[in-house]
Amino acid sequence: MKQLSKELLDIINEREKATTEFKEARNKLPKSLFETICSFLNRGGGRIFLGVKDDGTIIGVDKEAIRQMKVDFENACRNPEKINPSISLNMEELEYNDKVILYIYVYEGSTIYDSHGVIYDRGIEGDYKVKDTIQIANLGIRKSADYTESITFPYATLNDLDSNLIQRARELAQFNYKSKYKDDTEHPWIRMSDEELLRSARLYEKDLKTGQFGLTLAAILLFGKDETIMSALPHHRTDAIYRIKDLDRYDDRDDIRTNLIDSYYRLIAFCNKHLDDRFYLDGIQRKDLRNLIAREICSNLIIHREFSNPFVSKLIIEKDFIKTENANKCRRLGKINPNNYEPYPKNPKIADVFRQMGLVEELGSGVRNLMKYTKIYSGGTPKFDEEDIFTAIVPINYKDDTINDTLTDTTNDTLKLSENNKKVLKEIKANNSITREELKIKIGLSDRTISRNIKELQNKQIIKREGSKKAGYWKILI
Repeated sequence: MKQLSKELLDIINEREKATTEFKEARNKLPKSLFETICSFLNRGGGRIFLGVKDDGTIIGVDKEAIRQMKVDFENACRNPEKINPSISLNMEELEYNDKVILYIYVYEGSTIYDSHGVIYDRGIEGDYKVKDTIQIANLGIRKSADYTESITFPYATLNDLDSNLIQRARELAQFNYKSKYKDDTEHPWIRMSDEELLRSARLYEKDLKTGQFGLTLAAILLFGKDETIMSALPHHRTDAIYRIKDLDRYDDRDDIRTNLIDSYYRLIAFCNKHLDDRFYLDGIQRKDLRNLIAREICSNLIIHREFSNPFVSKLIIEKDFIKTENANKCRRLGKINPNNYEPYPKNPKIADVFRQMGLVEELGSGVRNLMKYTKIYSGGTPKFDEEDIFTAIVPINYKDDTINDTLTDTTNDTLKLSENNKKVLKEIKANNSITREELKIKIGLSDRTISRNIKELQNKQIIKREGSKKAGYWKILI
């Protein structure tokens, strides 16, 4: 279990304030928990510690009750009576002197939230109710100015979205839920219509300046048809560049102008195509470092962008490093120190959808994970610079290896592969730890068809399964 850090212990020792709240919560969630979460979301965010008395004394929570408290918390976050619109927050277990406390970091929300129909704000004395209509309107105007993703399009309809993308989001969210809870827990999106899902995810909202309801920019960027996205945001584009030999231009490029979900997977595939493939053992589990690093880099490039800025987001792979450049609305200037980094979501609605689908973890995990995985992958340390253009540089120990280029040519020229064979092989090449369930979701084939195509590839000695079903991986044989 993770230990309570010195930074968080110092915050506890500073006692409660506008951005810090303590609750005893021995064996169940306190009744006032979501009032505080609501107030933090409506103000500037904050930290909640369960298992800490009002005077800062750490008493811990009942260890036997932790799992149920985390399940109750997850369910309550999706319950519109507890918090509306619904949210996705992480409850983290932290150990201190053989006691366990539960820690919740609450980001600043991009819309107005209520708990049990009441809007709360945060002050020095704690949570308070907001009843004045002018205060509520001003709160909404401030948030809409800060978060481009919340801009509404009252004339956009469900016909402007791709229903297949929404269905993919449902299936990925359900798969992520089952993996997380290891049981038959059903994600709330499964039984929702497309419109209900959009409302639940805060992608269909009321514009407090005009009073009109509409799909948000976040909804269009996530699920919009390409022509819809270009109409709403003509400058939307991500440029993936591979530059090793031709340093003046590029050796390979992917000009990406599509929805954020497909953009994410195309960026992952681009990284997997051009980065050296390396693994490490995390306990008994074999992990793909290339895919872990690509996941963090690509998700950051997608969900932490200031979409009002026409600057073209870039992912650049060169001999010694991967570099990303992203338009940013910064709150602090200069280099980021991961040891005292306080994350805030630039697009919380988009980030929440990605988190539900299992494409990202909790807020702030990306910087920590990149530090960890890069150290193992190349021995280097990533650098993050927050200016109007957010820059990340991840050092790599590049090897000039043409296996990815020759594999496709050799396979297609010498072996007769069906179209489904090629689709399955392409996804395994991009992620050799991919599961059959993930293949089914990504390619859109049935379990039986996936199994048959895997068997055919194995019989042709193109792929081989190494290790167990749970912790193993696919090995490319040619």
